[in-house]
Amino acid sequence: MAEPELRLLAGRLQEICLAAGLTVATAESCTGGRVGDALTDVAGSSGYVRGGVVAYADAIKEDLLGVPAIVIRQHGAVSAQAARAMAAGARTRLGVDLAVAITGIAGPSGAMPGKPIGLTYVAVADPDGIEIRRFAWSGDREANKAASARAALELLLERASAIAAGTPGPRDAANPADAGGSRGTG
Repeated sequence: MAEPELRLLAGRLQEICLAAGLTVATAESCTGGRVGDALTDVAGSSGYVRGGVVAYADAIKEDLLGVPAIVIRQHGAVSAQAARAMAAGARTRLGVDLAVAITGIAGPSGAMPGKPIGLTYVAVADPDGIEIRRFAWSGDREANKAASARAALELLLERASAIAAGTPGPRDAANPADAGGSRGTG
């Protein structure tokens, strides 16, 4: 069962998605299905959640989500570029309005130069494009996973709210995270 805070966010997301007729899918790596668990903990989630992929291995990111191998070779599985491709792949392959992707280094191992423990990218692909946010968590593995799941639900909620209100979202080219920048830090 998901943490109460995640279930609250999932409940708010469900209200918006059901009212606006929006569908959602997930593509999770470092969170290991925690976002999908939170979404489906709320009764009635089958009205908008279409499914999800836990793509922990690079081969699964490539095979199931269509992440180009060159993206992972050039930028790594934990990168804005990989998060973008995961979100886009989930949206296309699962046929939804919004798809969230999470990729990161939960810890305690896995750090490499320029990619410390806690580095996480969250992306949401929707009809207006793809928004990516970069976070640098400082907790232990459990705290980093929980923070990443919360950030993913918050971005999904933000994008679903904007779509439901008719507010256009950022286009891909306008997103500073695309060039390795940061939309947010944790």
